[in-house]
This record gives sequence, structure tokens and C-alpha cells, in this order.
Amino acid sequence: MLQIFRVVASVGSHGFRHSSSPFFSLNKAARRGSAGVCWPPVPPVKLTEEQSKSRQHTPKLIIIPAVGESPSTMATSATSVLDKRIGFLGSGQMAEALARGLIKRGLITADQIVCNDPNPVRKELFRSFGATPYDSNADVARHSDVLFVAVKPQHVSQVLSEVRPVLGEGHTVVSIAAGITVEKLVEAAGPDARVVRVMPNTPCLVGETAAAMCLGGKATCEDEVLVRRIFEAVGRIYTVDEKLLAAVTGLSGSGPAYVFMAIEALADGGVRAGLPRDIAQALAAQTVLGSAKMVLETGSHPGALKDMVTSPGGTTIAGVHELEKAGVRAAFMSAVVAATERANQLAKS
Repeated sequence: MLQIFRVVASVGSHGFRHSSSPFFSLNKAARRGSAGVCWPPVPPVKLTEEQSKSRQHTPKLIIIPAVGESPSTMATSATSVLDKRIGFLGSGQMAEALARGLIKRGLITADQIVCNDPNPVRKELFRSFGATPYDSNADVARHSDVLFVAVKPQHVSQVLSEVRPVLGEGHTVVSIAAGITVEKLVEAAGPDARVVRVMPNTPCLVGETAAAMCLGGKATCEDEVLVRRIFEAVGRIYTVDEKLLAAVTGLSGSGPAYVFMAIEALADGGVRAGLPRDIAQALAAQTVLGSAKMVLETGSHPGALKDMVTSPGGTTIAGVHELEKAGVRAAFMSAVVAATERANQLAKS
């Protein structure tokens, strides 16, 4: 029993490290991370022991408490890991998810966060968990080292023009606005701005985002490391060329919708087979969660993991045959391509 416990305890943010079984062997190339734009390659960010433990969890939607509730249990601690002040231009759900995730993982404390938003309710919500709201974007920039542009795409140029006079060498500007190119960001923020464009997705709300970034303006390898460190507190992030961000949008940006549809369809199938709706939905969601973790933590090819479930003449291969007849695989591929093409169209408009 002790040996079994040690095997389980060896599971970290990079998966099963010490098992000799082929099933649990990691793909070494995958462990190296993405090929960054900097050379030599940026080393992977090392999480503290506490952060590694906190990454091993079943996501719970705790991001959006009702106004008037008591502050989150993620209280301000005495110390933080990241010695940076984080500012949010726009305090919507994605900004809140990032802020709470950074606090929860112990990367920063709440008093290192400042924000602004035209909606006073959002500003008060940030105040409720210890952040400091300001009434102007310029004030947010003055009190920030990392400045997140978290407004709707049509407002990006305006807010960056407001903070441009106070941006200095110490600022890293991170845009999570969809479709706004690095060129447009640098044009609005100034030629000397250190700009990082990030495409996250909505699972950021539960600390499991799949994101990609590219650098622009005067951004450096240090900015890349910093942004990776921030986003690894709420999921995973990879560095790509900007021309690939549309594909990231089509895959991981839009992907949650595809997965939600798959979960809904699986649950409907369970109901059709006689299961109560609540149990069918829970089983479907947990199946997707567990399957995804097997891909990430073992490094095995999804096809190999699929083959492990499909025994000769069994139930699973019968179901897989129906999926192949329906063209499910091609439909997912077409969805990603269609969303990618649409993202490219929007970026040019």
C-alpha cells in the first residue's frame, strides 16, 4: 500500500513521472513545451510545491460570487511569489478569473491588483476580494507593472491611448482581446511598448485555461516568461507565431463549445438508454474530464488510449463504429477549420 501511495504522490503538473509502464510514459517532446520565439528556448516555469499541489484538483466554478457575498476564501496572504503589480483595464469575468486564480495559487496577493471598469458593480466586486479599483485607466497603469487589456475588442485602441502617456520601460502590456493584432496594439500603445497578445479560453473561469501567446513591440524573453508564469497559475499556455493565433482561436478558443455539445450529446444518449438526466450529465462531464487528464498526464496519443478501451467485438468498438459512420471525426476537424477561417476574417476587418 505504501508503494502505491508513492506512485500516486509522484503525479505532478507534468504527469506520472516515475512509472516504467509504457502507458504512463511521458512524451518527452511534449514535456519540453512549445518552441518559443526566444533563443535559447525559455525554460519551463517551476511551480512551488504548494502550486503543484493546487493544480491537482477537480475544477469548481467559484469565480462569480453574487454581489454582497462575503469575500472569497482566497484571502490576502502575507507574502507572494511574484513581485509584480497587476492591473486590469476592464474587470469582466475573464479578468476576475485571472485575478482570483493568481491569488488562489499564491502567485500574488490581492493588494497587488488594481483595476478599472465602466461598471461600478464590477469594480466593487474586485474591491470585495482585496483589489484596488481606480476611476481612470491612467491611474491603473501608474500602479501596475503588468497591464492586462481585458476590454471588448472595439474599445482596445481607446483604453490604450488613455494609458499611453504613462507607459514606461517597466510595463508589460498583455492583451486578451480577441482579434486585435499585435500591430494594432503597438500602434495604440506606442512603438516602445512591450506587448504580449494572448488568446485564452473560458475554462480560465475554473482555473483550466488553454491559451497561446505571441510577442510584439519591444517585448522580451523576460516578458514571455512572466506571462507564462501568470497563465500557468490558471491553466496552460504556449508560445506561437501570431499567424497561428487564428488556429488557436478555432481550436481552443472555440473548442469549449464543441466539447459542451459533446457532453450534452453523451448525456442525451445516457438518458435515451435509461439513466436519470442528472446522473447522465455528471457521468458525461466526468468522462470528458478524466479522458482529457489521461491525454495530458500520460503523454500518450489519443488513438492509443482509445485502442485501450476498444476490446475485440466489445461494446466500445460498436459505439466507435457508429461515430465513424456519422463522420464525427471529420465534423470536429471541419469545425476547427471553419472557426479558424472566421477568426482570420475578423482580424482583417
